[in-house]
Amino acid sequence: MDWTLRELRVFVTAAELGSFTEAAAELHVSQAAVSRTIAALERGVGAQLLRRIPRGCEPTVIGRQMLPQARRVLAEATRFDEFLQTRHSVLRLGYAWAALGRHTTPLQRRWAREQPTIALELVRYNSPTAGLAEGLCDVAVVRREVDDRRFESVVVGLERRLAAFAADDPEWTRRRQLRMAEIAERTVITDSRVGTTTEALWIGHGRAPTIVESADVDTWLDAIAAGRGVGTTAEATAEHHPRPGVVYRPVKDGPRISVRLAWWRDARPKGLAALIDTVTGLYGQ
Repeated sequence: MDWTLRELRVFVTAAELGSFTEAAAELHVSQAAVSRTIAALERGVGAQLLRRIPRGCEPTVIGRQMLPQARRVLAEATRFDEFLQTRHSVLRLGYAWAALGRHTTPLQRRWAREQPTIALELVRYNSPTAGLAEGLCDVAVVRREVDDRRFESVVVGLERRLAAFAADDPEWTRRRQLRMAEIAERTVITDSRVGTTTEALWIGHGRAPTIVESADVDTWLDAIAAGRGVGTTAEATAEHHPRPGVVYRPVKDGPRISVRLAWWRDARPKGLAALIDTVTGLYGQ
């Protein structure tokens, strides 16, 4: 069976108006074009769909059965067309644990003022590329290097590394900052898929800590609040995820964390240059 959306549209219009002539006027085509299109659809279906009557036309039995199905197909096609149109006016920015920390709200407000034709939509998804590989965003905020065979990326800023621990920790509660060697004495909870904490951080700082895996930021915070371990993270996490029972403190000798924007090599999204400039400017303030 071979049919087109144009044929369905002509059929539905003629059936609803009850006239080939009125359908032609509605669709801005000739009556002959309507007749040819309906005939082509009937050949594809293998049955007559509209019968001519003195005052116009009316659906046959098969035509009446087909009409609601055709309407649904056209409605889905319209929604798909709207998606294709609107996706070019929306820039989806993905992130895993934290977006841009204290710069997130200023970015959204400045973007709304300076880029009124492109909406900025934040998307949270816990994967190594923050939803980029899954097609859920156009640009991703990542804090680790990405596969440069598939993605392009640029460093837009640097963030301090913080330690996270239980608010009632008897040794660290009054501390203003910590050192990597001190953290190594504890069990460290991390999400190795998207996090920035690995054993390699402790090279040159003595022995590496015992590391326990966590599934996402919420379970990470729950475990730390319960005293089952501590963590290290980018300062943006403290902005996005303040949690009763969890304290964040700077790690004095912890390496800074690079914040990157990443996108598909073969799909440079509209608005990317402006996004890079704006985010870089915010981190530079």
